[in-house]
Amino acid sequence: MLIRIPALLDAERLAQARAVLATATWEDGSGSAGPQARTVKNNQQLAPRGPAARELQAIVLDALQRNPLFFSAALPKKIFPPMFNRYGGDANHYGDHVDGAVRYGDHGERIRGDISCTVFLADPAGYDGGELVIADTLGDRRVKWPAGDAVLYPATTVHRVEPVTRGVRVASFFWIESMVRSTEQRRLLFDTDLALMRLRERHGESDETVTLTGTYHNLLRLWADT
Repeated sequence: MLIRIPALLDAERLAQARAVLATATWEDGSGSAGPQARTVKNNQQLAPRGPAARELQAIVLDALQRNPLFFSAALPKKIFPPMFNRYGGDANHYGDHVDGAVRYGDHGERIRGDISCTVFLADPAGYDGGELVIADTLGDRRVKWPAGDAVLYPATTVHRVEPVTRGVRVASFFWIESMVRSTEQRRLLFDTDLALMRLRERHGESDETVTLTGTYHNLLRLWADT
């Protein structure tokens, strides 16, 4: 289940983020990778507890909290604090890897990574390469979207970032522990929620939408772990 969230960061938030990034100090990105991923990871990151990362985290988390499409798709229970990476020059790619299953927060709390998210912060016209490539049963999905857009995809998938051969690719990345652990169940709930929204837009409330809304919430009640 690969889901696009257009303009998660609007123009104002994107400008705020870029102002912070303009003076940020980058470090080797291998420190946050596991043993396997570290062998194929070659990028830069912001220190996750540094002032720049903290300011940027607030911008991204505020946007997530205000975005109904994100909530519908992810059904978030916990969100790992967003991190920020940079690809360009000699540190320009990240080979095939799978994200770690469990992450540890600032206070030792455990966060199961059900969903991975990338938020693009650089204009795609400003760099060549840098596609996020996600393995899918129907073949590789290549993602390179406008700045401000986000992509959600299962954290269980093999994925990579292609080498950046011109310019610089900057993005935020993080993981979500969902209230609904199963990808298939989240997909059913998401499709139902989207269909309900479209029915209401076309026909308003009706006996049928009330019934379907009840079915949605009863399935969520059945599957959710809060």
